This record gives sequence, C-alpha cells and structure tokens, in this order.
Amino acid sequence: MRRVEELPDDFDESVQPTTPNAFPTVSSDPTPFPVDASRLEPSGNMPALPPHMASVRSHTADEIVQIMNRTPLFMTSLESTEGEDGDNVELDALRALQYEGTPAEIAQGFKEQGNEVVKMKRWKDGREYYSKALTVLAQRKKVRSLKSPDEAGENAAIAEDEAEIGKQKELEEACYVNRALCHLELKNYRSTTLDCASALRLNPKNVKAFYRCSLALFALDKLAEASDACTRGLAIDPSNVALRACATKIEARHTSLRAVEQKKQEREQRAQKERFMLNTALRARNIRTRNTAQPPDMEDASIHLSPDPVAPTSTLMFPVVLLYPLHLQSDFVKAFPETDTVPNHLEYIFPLPWDEKHEYTLGSVEFYMETGSGGLIKMGKKVSLGKVLGSPDVEVVDGIVRINVLLKARAAGWIERMKAMKGK
Repeated sequence: MRRVEELPDDFDESVQPTTPNAFPTVSSDPTPFPVDASRLEPSGNMPALPPHMASVRSHTADEIVQIMNRTPLFMTSLESTEGEDGDNVELDALRALQYEGTPAEIAQGFKEQGNEVVKMKRWKDGREYYSKALTVLAQRKKVRSLKSPDEAGENAAIAEDEAEIGKQKELEEACYVNRALCHLELKNYRSTTLDCASALRLNPKNVKAFYRCSLALFALDKLAEASDACTRGLAIDPSNVALRACATKIEARHTSLRAVEQKKQEREQRAQKERFMLNTALRARNIRTRNTAQPPDMEDASIHLSPDPVAPTSTLMFPVVLLYPLHLQSDFVKAFPETDTVPNHLEYIFPLPWDEKHEYTLGSVEFYMETGSGGLIKMGKKVSLGKVLGSPDVEVVDGIVRINVLLKARAAGWIERMKAMKGK
C-alpha cells in the first residue's frame, strides 16, 4: 500500500507537479553522427535537411564506417577504435569489466574458460585462454618486481599478501601445464616442452608436466630425453599409471630402434664382405675391370658370386650383351656364368626373331671381344667366358661384358671396317 503523506500548511498549490514519463526516453540527439555544416551545400529554394539526414550527408562512406567501428557493437577490429582524443570510452568500459578483480581472480576466470573449451577438445581456444591468464599474471609479476622495498612498505593498501602471491603461483603453474596439453594435442611438441619446463620451474614435483613433456619428446623421437623425463616423474609418483605406460612405450621404441640398427649393421657388414669376396675372386682369376664416368643403368644386374656371394667356391656371374653389329640388334643375358661358353646361351636364343633369312646358326657365327687397347680378340666356341676374361688384353668395362656375334662369311669385312674406323 502506498504511503500517504500530509502536506505542510505552507505548501504552495500553484506549483503544478510534473507528470512522470511512463516510458524511458531515448537520446534527445536526433543525429547518429556529428554534423559537419561546412560539407553541406546550401541550395536556394530547397528546404534544410532533417538533422539525421544532414549528419549522414556530411560524411563520406569511409568516415561513417570509421565512426561505427569505434562503437563496440559494430566494430570489426581493434586497430582503428580510438576516437579523436586518442581514447574510446565505451571500449575502455567494456575492457574494465572484463578485467575487474584481482590478478588472481582475472587469471582464474580465463583458466576456467580454458578448462571448459578443453573439455570440448577445442585445443586452440583453450590455448588462447590459458595464454591470456598467463599474460595477466606476468604483468602483475612485472609490476611487483618494479616496486622498491620502501614503496611496498609505505603503500600497504595495494601490497599483495603471501596468500595472493601463492595463489597466483599455483594458477601460473596450472595454466602452463594445461596449455602444454593443448600444444601436445595440436602437435606443437617444442612448445609443449617449453610450457612443461616453465611449470617445473614453479613446481619441480609436477607429475603432469613430466608426463606431457615425455610424450612430446617421444613424438620428436628424442628417446633419451623422453626416458629421463619419464624417470623423474616416476621417482615422484612410482604408481602413476600414465607414466608407467609411457615408460613401457619408450622402452619398446628403444628395442625396435636397436633391432633396426642391428639389422642395418648386419647388412652393411654383409655388403662389405660380399664386395671383398668379389674383388678377391676377380683378382684370383686375373679379370680386370674399369668404370667410366657415365656407366649405363643396369638396375639389379651386376657382377656377383653365385649361389653364395660370400663363399669362395661360388661361381662368378657376369651381365653379358650379345651384339649383332651386322644387323644392329642385341640380346641381353643377365647372369652369364664364367664356366659357360657363348654357344651354351645361343642354343636357347636362336633362332632370332628378326633373322628372316635364318642366317644365324651355331655353325655360321663367330665371336669377337674388344680388348682394352681397342683391338679385337676372337673367342673359341669351346672356350669358357672366364678364361677369355682372364686374358691380359681383355677388361670388363662398367661391369658389362660385350660380345660381338658375326656371320663367318661377313666377319672379315666387318673387321676391316672396324680397323679403318679405329685408324681414323
């Protein structure tokens, strides 16, 4: 019930009470933007523009956008939000609301926001919230370090007590550890190790920091450092399930790498022994070899010992090219045993698919090899390849044996042409 008050005897009834406005009024200023009268062109017979239209007409579109960008509701960036006097009252008011409270309270707010988005696995947002909390705490720490002892003593009203400083330290440690988790999930492994190191400087017994640092180092394949971090964490909490699982994973990776390295060493030792045995076999048979600056690509074809490349009793195998210079054709034998003769292989090569006249038979051909000095040496049909290659004038160039297969009837003419070409 409304209270009824008696009027005093000297009340002046001539004073008329004002009727209260039942609705709130908006701003009395009808212009959304300040009017610049110098930009309005006067017109003789035209009436003046209404104030709100005049305020728009007196500015360019870019100027209107700049003015609107200073209003928090419409701003699109913080780069041009200051007014003419270098400040923005509305934006400063919003910022003041955001950072209202002690540094610990502000940082706690950012940390809780980070925790909420991290639960939803929004790692980038979580990283930003934790970074904001750490920035607040760092600024406060910087201010605290600039104070002299006298100022701290005289200005007791603003000096932080031990409880506030301890709370800020706990928040800083938690934010570093939580941001390390975000970096870890984002695969920013180096940043993870840096945040863990910052947390451990604040609290050397932070098990989560050791665990996340170990995971990041493991992902970087720095197993020694990862194992060290894991061991330090287990020294603090030997029953920690996550750390023990991490230690098992690191040891398994160590074992795997050791096995890979051992196999690599065995392969290298095997290859070295094969090269030694091959060179020994070539020297024992007086077979000379030479490599040019641009050897042909032979893929997996090469001189080797078979069946066992490291057994001294194995047979030398040679890649052999059979050339038919009179018809510009060739055949390739990937593994020609040193004990075989040329006819041993021509038996399965003949008849030649391009020999329409059937001129090439075992009885109609002869074989020639080029010597190291550029001459020619004739190979007997019953002489093995190894014996021919052991001749003093023959050498194997680029690991390939080249044998010319000629028709007897035309061999002399080809030899003369070759001598003439050599002479020139």
